[in-house]
Amino acid sequence: MSYDVIIIGSGPGGYVCAIKAAQLGLKVAVIERRATFGGTCLNIGCIPSKALLHASEMFHHAGHGMDALGVEVSKPKLNLEKMMAHKDATVKSNVDGVAFLFKKNKIDSFIGHGKVLGAGKVSVTGDDGKVTELESKNVVIATGSDVAGIPGVKVTIDEKIIVSSTGALLLEKVPEHIVVVGGGVIGLEMGSVWGRLGAKVTVVEYLDTILGGMDGEVAKQFQRILGKQGMEFKLGAKVTGVKTSGKGAKVSFEPVKGGDAQTIDADVVLIATGRKPFTEGLGLEEAGVVLDERGRVRTDSHYQTNVPGVYAIGDVIVGPMLAHKAEDEGVALAEMMAGQAGHVNYNVIPGVVYTSPEVASVGKTEEELKAAGVKYKAGKFPFSANGRARAMQAQDGFVKVLADAETDRVLGVHILGVGAGELIHEAAVLMEFGGSSEDLGRTCHAHPTMSEAVKEAALATFGKPIHL
Repeated sequence: MSYDVIIIGSGPGGYVCAIKAAQLGLKVAVIERRATFGGTCLNIGCIPSKALLHASEMFHHAGHGMDALGVEVSKPKLNLEKMMAHKDATVKSNVDGVAFLFKKNKIDSFIGHGKVLGAGKVSVTGDDGKVTELESKNVVIATGSDVAGIPGVKVTIDEKIIVSSTGALLLEKVPEHIVVVGGGVIGLEMGSVWGRLGAKVTVVEYLDTILGGMDGEVAKQFQRILGKQGMEFKLGAKVTGVKTSGKGAKVSFEPVKGGDAQTIDADVVLIATGRKPFTEGLGLEEAGVVLDERGRVRTDSHYQTNVPGVYAIGDVIVGPMLAHKAEDEGVALAEMMAGQAGHVNYNVIPGVVYTSPEVASVGKTEEELKAAGVKYKAGKFPFSANGRARAMQAQDGFVKVLADAETDRVLGVHILGVGAGELIHEAAVLMEFGGSSEDLGRTCHAHPTMSEAVKEAALATFGKPIHL
């Protein structure tokens, strides 16, 4: 069987690349090792976690702060089984949607383990051991990423007591105490889910800050908010061991800068120390495809590897491990394979932490601008001074706009607050078109809205805010 494009992996990068390529008239096949499409994101990542984040937030909101709004309700009762059913139904709806889109766009699919045999050749090994060989002008590696362990520490993840993000989505009861190893996005999101449902949450993080790489001021205030919600933090702590003990586990750690070792007992330990590219068993080395020192596939600016006709996108190549980054790369690569000019602007890729409140950012942080010696202006506006935020009891957080000191071009925007993940996109659009803080500040925003805080932060960057 011969194709124009064969894509190994049906996650956000793979399935979007497949659909776009088919829309452009190419004959496309997709190889997926799972029984359902969508990769980690739709099956055991982005989608199920957001379903639980929303459900747990509704549960927590029902039991806290409703009286002040004039809504008197009895103490809510948690039905974890039904909440998990909501998560599963959400996943099924999304993966079925991808299957429908494949059928609609006449994309052939093969369930099994894909392996690159060389330029233009791929094999698929099914669960029954049957091997099918396929030929194609172009082969795309879009196999995503896998759970990374703790550097230098041997940990056995059983997905019951010591869990990855996958197991954290499947717990059958709310643990009394969950220890999260890693203060990044995944750890804070899943920690907040179980914290809202009643668990004590302790985060152990190697760095002196949570959300390493995020704007420092945002991370600092965000930690204070999570602390008020009951989340405890052990920062600057190096984990030296995680072992099961009876019906729970023990986490041992010591200060990175030196000091006495400590041990914490937990019912569940979530290992959330990041992810690594999934490139094993794909035949890449045998095919001559070069990997870098971190196991990522080396590509040029057109996503081509050193082997002609073999490409890679998403988590397996350099760049942030974000679903939407992989999607944009999938579209760009499909356009290139069809003879068009695909492009991804890596300076305008938003990132979101889906906690409550949310954290969202796009572009450069203050720390990055200072390190690069860029002269900039910063404008801030707190949600406590926003009328809609007051009405919604959503005063926590602020908006920060960073602009070039000479040209006023916006270089970065950072938002901590309710709905930050939606608000960030007006900044992304502005930056995509090279807009200035004055452009944003002089754009009429509806009143009363949370978005007005973005406008006011822009006003604070080139002039003065009105409502502060």
